[in-house]
Amino acid sequence: MSSANLTQAETAHRASTVTVHAYRVDVDVRDAANPEVLEYPVTSSIDLTATETSTWIDFIGAVDELLIDGAAREVEHDGNRLTLSDLPVDQQCIVTVRGRALYSRSGEGMHRFVDPVDGETYLYTQYEPSDARRVFPNFEQPDMRAPFSFTLTGPDAWWLGSNQPEVAREQVADGVVRVDFAPTPTLSTYITCLCAGPYHRVDSLWGDIDLGLFCRKSLAQYLDSDELFRLTKAGLDWFTTNFGDYPWGKYDQIFVPEYNLGAMENPGLVTFTEAYLFRSPATPAQKQARANTLVHEMSHMWFGDLVTPRWWGDLWLKESFAEFMGSHVSV
Repeated sequence: MSSANLTQAETAHRASTVTVHAYRVDVDVRDAANPEVLEYPVTSSIDLTATETSTWIDFIGAVDELLIDGAAREVEHDGNRLTLSDLPVDQQCIVTVRGRALYSRSGEGMHRFVDPVDGETYLYTQYEPSDARRVFPNFEQPDMRAPFSFTLTGPDAWWLGSNQPEVAREQVADGVVRVDFAPTPTLSTYITCLCAGPYHRVDSLWGDIDLGLFCRKSLAQYLDSDELFRLTKAGLDWFTTNFGDYPWGKYDQIFVPEYNLGAMENPGLVTFTEAYLFRSPATPAQKQARANTLVHEMSHMWFGDLVTPRWWGDLWLKESFAEFMGSHVSV
C-alpha cells in the first residue's frame, strides 16, 4: 500500500522487525533567507538491524540517493514512502538517504517566516503528530525511539539550535557554519526539533544547566526574561525534587511566529506561540495561562519525552498528566 497515512497495524509490524540504534541527521539551511529557494538538502543516516529483508522509511520530500552500508541502491519512492529492499537480516547496517525537503508555510515541518518589520528570516520545526518526515527521512512512529545526532548548517550570523547543546562548530564557506549537537537520549521522531535565525537571545543558568529564551529581534522588548526565568527555575526546582534529575542537556524556550499551537514540548528546546509575549499590560489571567503552559511543557520533559506512549492514540495520557501538573505546580 502506498499512502501518506500510517496505520497502527502496519507500523506495529515495522516496529517488530526493525530496531533503530541511532540517527545521524544533517540539514543545510544556508540559503533559507533567499525566498526563491524553496527546498533544502538533508541527509539522514540510520543505524538499524532488521529481521526481514524489506521495510520502508517515511519521507515527504525528494530522494536523490539511497545507500545501504555505502552501496548505492535503486530509489523506489512515491513521495511519502521510501522502500528498503534486500536488507541484511539480523545484521546491523547503515541506511543513508540524501534528499531535499520543502520549507513550509503551514506550520508543519520546517516553517519559514519572514518578519515584515525588518525582513529577517526565521525557521523552526513542528512535528507532532507525524511531520518530522517533512524534514528528514525516518521511521515516523512514536514507538521506534532512538538517539539522534543532529548537524545544522546555516548563516554564521544566525543562532542554530536543536534539542541538545552545541558540541562543535566549523566554518564551511564564507558566512556559513556547520554546527554539531550532542547526541540525544532515545527520542520519538516527533519531539526532535531544529530552529535557526537571527533570534534575540537571553541566557541564564539553573545549577549547571544552561537556560535560554529566544524570540525574533523585532519583539525583543516584549520578552520579559526576568519573569520567564523566575517561573522556569521555580518549575525545575519542583520537578527535580519530585521527579528526579533533569534529563536533558539544556533548557531553551523559544517564542515563534505563525505557530499553530500554544506550545510544544521538544526536549531541551520548547517552542511557544508569540501570543505569550505580551505587547500590552497583561491581566492576571493572561499571566496565569502563560505560567500554566510553561509548566505544562516542562512536565513533559519527564512524562512524554523521557517516556512516550507507543501510539498517537494514547497521547491523551501524557497530555492530561501535563495539564494537571501545569495547574498544580503553577499555583
